[in-house]
Amino acid sequence: MKRSKSSTFRHQSLQDSDSIATILSALQEGFAKGKLVLSDESGEIKLTPSGLLNVKLSADEEEHRHKLTLRISWQSPSQLPAKKGSLKVE
Repeated sequence: MKRSKSSTFRHQSLQDSDSIATILSALQEGFAKGKLVLSDESGEIKLTPSGLLNVKLSADEEEHRHKLTLRISWQSPSQLPAKKGSLKVE
């Protein structure tokens, strides 16, 4: 059985709106180039988004707490299922 390679990067900090905009802009540039490098003092991860990506955006508002979650995921081309033969309809 082939063993899967796994890496995790997590970062949490308190930022103002301008800093968040800068982070989002850097992510935008990384997606446009097809290369994202995320790093802080505890580690680094390099990602290469390509092809079709799944996007999930959700927002919650409760009393004085607001939350926006953006999740983007994709599979490496080598991990995609093998293409099956063409469909023929007669």
